[in-house]
Amino acid sequence: MITATDVSAGYGGGLVVRGVGLQADHGEVVGLIGPNGSGKSTFLRTLYAALPPRTGLVALDHEPISELRGNRLARRVAVVAQESPSDLPVSVADMVLLGRAPQRRALAAFTREDHQAVAAALSRVGARDLANRRYATLSGGEKQRVLVARTLAQQADHLLLDEPTNHLDIRYQHELLRLVGQLGVTTVVVLHDLNLAARYCDKLVILKDGQALAAGTPREVLTAQRLLDVYGIRAEPMDVQGCLQLVFSIADEPQLHDAGARAAR
Repeated sequence: MITATDVSAGYGGGLVVRGVGLQADHGEVVGLIGPNGSGKSTFLRTLYAALPPRTGLVALDHEPISELRGNRLARRVAVVAQESPSDLPVSVADMVLLGRAPQRRALAAFTREDHQAVAAALSRVGARDLANRRYATLSGGEKQRVLVARTLAQQADHLLLDEPTNHLDIRYQHELLRLVGQLGVTTVVVLHDLNLAARYCDKLVILKDGQALAAGTPREVLTAQRLLDVYGIRAEPMDVQGCLQLVFSIADEPQLHDAGARAAR
């Protein structure tokens, strides 16, 4: 379980998030959604102790995260952040092997079990054929899959991902999020694509201007009126094979078309 209660956080003298709460129960996938600059990534950073909250409390399984340090935290929390290493002179297999570090004693050599975990993790994200490539030579999408493989090799029971579908083509976006849902670990993920969030998240928290406006199931959160209020976009919720999906149109689309027509005259 991951819980956050009345969390406020920021940088320097300013606050980016104010009084935000979240509860991700065992095995749930909880999505953080909202416009650019709404505080999603800042809030996520408080959940893995990269940013201490100014107010409120973050806990893993009822234990304050501020009391977890080093390997104790790394054994329980795996993170795929936006700011990923891009030019490390290591192979893909070695990059994923770094995820095994919390599972071994200091200075102990990696074992056969560690290397088997790496191979299995790369296979699960469709990147086994990249194992011997230099990480720095990969495309953005390939790097993203390798970083997810590293978290799988870590075998933590809490997973935090910040826009993990960035740079991925549509097939791997769906494959990755379907995989995350099958892991059975407690997951919080920042997503921009609302249809991906609706399809693969058990619950959503929607942020605007650093505050949580709603939390609940995708059907409870992704209402037409709320999306108009938060994003300024019209959305028609539809049921597609038992899954909520949204069809969008810009709220002021007629005015945009009129302006374009006038400019063309």
